[in-house]
Amino acid sequence: MTDKIQMCGFVNAHCHAFQRALRGRTEGADFWAWRDTMLELARGQTTSRVRTGYAAVYRELRTAGYTAVGEFHYLGLAEARAAVEAAAEAGVEITLLYVAYERGGLERFRQESVGEYLRQLEQLRGDGVRVGVAPHSVRACSRDWLVELGRYAAAEGLPLHVHADEQPREIEECIAEHGMRPIELLAETGCLGARTTVVHATHADGRELDLLGQSGARVCACPTTEANLGDGFLPVERVLHRDIALCIGSDSNVRIDPLEELRELDGIARRQAGRRDVLTVDALLSIGADEGAVSLGLETWPSIEIDVAHPQLRGVEDPTRALVASCCADVVVVD
Repeated sequence: MTDKIQMCGFVNAHCHAFQRALRGRTEGADFWAWRDTMLELARGQTTSRVRTGYAAVYRELRTAGYTAVGEFHYLGLAEARAAVEAAAEAGVEITLLYVAYERGGLERFRQESVGEYLRQLEQLRGDGVRVGVAPHSVRACSRDWLVELGRYAAAEGLPLHVHADEQPREIEECIAEHGMRPIELLAETGCLGARTTVVHATHADGRELDLLGQSGARVCACPTTEANLGDGFLPVERVLHRDIALCIGSDSNVRIDPLEELRELDGIARRQAGRRDVLTVDALLSIGADEGAVSLGLETWPSIEIDVAHPQLRGVEDPTRALVASCCADVVVVD
């Protein structure tokens, strides 16, 4: 019997590579204090730092079994090109989720107009970069921007990724400004559709989940980051009940391990439902690979090999089915 099995590479549908440097630095603070520290780290990023730092993070992704990444990028146009170069060096397929940022954050994040954002996106597309439209959030983009971005993504057939319902304060501010919750606003502005991925949705209510299900949009869960930042729990069983597709992301990269993301997601589902059969192993592996690929607009991406002779898999009857239950990324064969 062979000591290796081949399977689809995992797909990391939501990544902020530069945030890998924050692990362990902000323990004890809440999300908003962590965000302040993150903004200071972002302020100091240069094209050179992105080029070398992202290559290192993407090599970690590749070693852990991620062979494709959606980089949710808001550091600037030159830095975006550096991120694409870093992914090529590491041998990881990339969809650059180029972020539209109208207000808040840092000045370097922001474009002067939605027209300027779209011109920058077109430059990247003209260079052959695989891109997605990415309004950062309903905090960072006004209603008018969201309408234009939703229209453009639909007309061009591009993925649209957006943070939504990660934190209660975000929801309160959206209601105060717009009289509705974030995913409701996304629906009203034309940003929900079959190519839309809502990142987190940890505090989505029933009406918002209905809108996701009706539109064919999917959710990207980032369980290790959501745990680390105290975001909350995705209502997994309620998501599945509405046939909303799921994918995973490493987000802040506090951990880089697709099997851990999937195990966390499965564990949340089991605890919420009080039973063990909420997600099958096949469904989890599809969430970790195929669903992420659809989210990023990928048709092909590299496969990986699993070392079935590794101590974590030694003696099990079905190594593929044991992966999520018992393994970390050490079982991935590194080239």
